[in-house]
Amino acid sequence: MTRSLRVRVEPSIKAIPAEAWDACAAVAAESNSQVDPHNPFTTHAFLSSLEDSGAATARTGWGARHLVVEDDAGILAVMPAYLKSHSQGEYVFDHGWAEAFERAGGEYYPKLQVSVPFTPVSGPRLLVRPGPRAAEAREALVAGALEVTKRADASSLHITFPTKAEWEYLTGLGFLARTDRQFHWFNHNYGRFDDFLAALAARKRKTIKREREKALEGVEIVRLTGPELTEAAWDAFFSFYMDTGARKWGSPYLNRKFFSLVGERMGRRIVLIMARRAKRTIAGALNFLGRDTIYGRYWGTTEERPFLHFEVCYYQAIEYAIDHKLARVEAGAQGPHKLARGYVPVPTYSAHYIASPGLRHAVAEYLERERAFVEADREELAALAPFRKDGK
Repeated sequence: MTRSLRVRVEPSIKAIPAEAWDACAAVAAESNSQVDPHNPFTTHAFLSSLEDSGAATARTGWGARHLVVEDDAGILAVMPAYLKSHSQGEYVFDHGWAEAFERAGGEYYPKLQVSVPFTPVSGPRLLVRPGPRAAEAREALVAGALEVTKRADASSLHITFPTKAEWEYLTGLGFLARTDRQFHWFNHNYGRFDDFLAALAARKRKTIKREREKALEGVEIVRLTGPELTEAAWDAFFSFYMDTGARKWGSPYLNRKFFSLVGERMGRRIVLIMARRAKRTIAGALNFLGRDTIYGRYWGTTEERPFLHFEVCYYQAIEYAIDHKLARVEAGAQGPHKLARGYVPVPTYSAHYIASPGLRHAVAEYLERERAFVEADREELAALAPFRKDGK
């Protein structure tokens, strides 16, 4: 006899056992010096740190509505979802949609957002435990999210930065398809940083060497992980984060408590790269580790020095990936300037359900044009990659 599936909604991830959540996210337990496989941002530890710190809560406009699919044997699937009263911290921009809908007399907020708050990193969003009921559980997750959208009288449901396979599944169900691009670095079996440089055109190779030499004049680079992530280290980094956040978007999303919590819960999956000069820490970049990827997240400095940003954020991450035989560096959103440093454009995805037929039609037409532009832009940028084309 087939056990029936049940879908429930939880207003906090704390109501869902970490072991069950991570089993759905396909995250294995740590063992010895091995880091967890897959994506660090969909782990219970990361998401609970956002909630427990107060960074992602109803008070900040991120009201958790996490979905759980289960049967009598246990939890089969979960989904990180939030009922939102704004469009901040998502990195897939729908402000224009909201403004147009409200000018027409509609109410765009609340909306349901399936994502990792403040984290423009692609990864699974339909977290389904492997097994004979996986397909059924995935269907129940999506149906549950649509039902939450309806019951909350939300204008829309947005699933941002899913995997390509999830995006194709969702668009096959009728969700509107959106694409964008980021810049990632790929490790082509380089043995050391100089091997990567040898793959570049001579002019680009010389530029990077010059930038690194200039950035490292009188500067020491240290990498902190695990127990090395002391409160003093987080204090220093938080000052960098606040300075950059205030300059870039006015009100930084994360608070000091978040960094302590995530360091405590995920220290072995964090690499904090710090720059020191004259025994004083002057800059830092926070990175998270996945199975085959190092993810650059936040950076900041209290002392402007030529090319220090490129060194701490990009070249150090590349060097770390080569040293640890990781396949890829993902350095976050934005960044055509990354192209000259060996990062290449790759597509990112999002899927959107819009309840209003009129708004849905208008957005669908817009997205069709946008997808064509994004792909043409990505191809043009890819042609400008700094790698050798003539053997020199």
